[in-house]
Amino acid sequence: MIVVTGGAGFIGSAMIAKLNEQGVSDILVVDELGTSTKWKNLLGKRFSDYLHKDHFLDAFISERLPKIEAIVHMGANSSTTERDVEHLMENNYRYTRVLAELSVKRKIRFLYASSGATYGDGSLGFKDDDATTLAVRPLNAYGYSKQILDLWLLQNRLDQKVAGIKFFNVFGPNEYHKGEMKSLVCKAYDQIQEIGKIRLFRSHRPDYKHGEQVRDFVYIKDCTDVLWWLLNAPKVNGIFNLGTGTARSWNDLARAIFAALGLPPNIEYIDMPEELRGAYQYRTEADTTKLRTAGCPVSFRPLEESVRDYVQNYLHPSLRHL
Repeated sequence: MIVVTGGAGFIGSAMIAKLNEQGVSDILVVDELGTSTKWKNLLGKRFSDYLHKDHFLDAFISERLPKIEAIVHMGANSSTTERDVEHLMENNYRYTRVLAELSVKRKIRFLYASSGATYGDGSLGFKDDDATTLAVRPLNAYGYSKQILDLWLLQNRLDQKVAGIKFFNVFGPNEYHKGEMKSLVCKAYDQIQEIGKIRLFRSHRPDYKHGEQVRDFVYIKDCTDVLWWLLNAPKVNGIFNLGTGTARSWNDLARAIFAALGLPPNIEYIDMPEELRGAYQYRTEADTTKLRTAGCPVSFRPLEESVRDYVQNYLHPSLRHL
């Protein structure tokens, strides 16, 4: 059995779709559905059972579950604006630490989600080597809750017994429940339907023009291809960046969205809220050397191709889910 935590979430449900595509259906979905609409991400998926995340942790600790081959731990509070730091430490750090410790002890393949948010303002670069991981300073509590787990693994020499994935700016189907944390592609599709234009934040730094802030935008389908490869490469361990390795601007992304819709670009620049300015990343770009050196064969789609697939094949309300 394969456990997917955060299984009704964005990356988790996409990973279940990937597992189903590969003929795997003996899957335990772990999540906390509450009143969210993310349950819709499970429609059409094949899996063996569902457990609330707290019930799963109790059952896992006390060994009351069927034999587990692997845990794909994507469950977390992924809000970069979350202010309840105690919650982030318990939910993102402590929960993951317990799963990692027991998985290593029981020889269960363990993949977990870290984040590109750990790199902070990017002044130390985006290399996923140990020295950089030890030195970076995240800009928000979410990023810190991810970094502290990476640090704990390194300090206890467990990083070579599990695989951590620093996701960069992931976008694609199944993110619809994420509110303000949805990608620009998803938000912009609705903006264009409503007002005919895309709104981007103005730059508040003289070295970046409006809309020329850059991100490493990576498509969800490429992410699940990498996760599938890692799941089947048990000797490949460590903490890896997962991005395309190429930074593109918000203007590039906006133009790709309009092109996918067959419309001329219409971009409006608006002021960034004051509370975001001190925690805003102007540049992210994954160094993918470590992943490639480990033998990862996945070729990342160009931004325009990924956006076109998402916009044309998923974003219409009648389509939507993987």
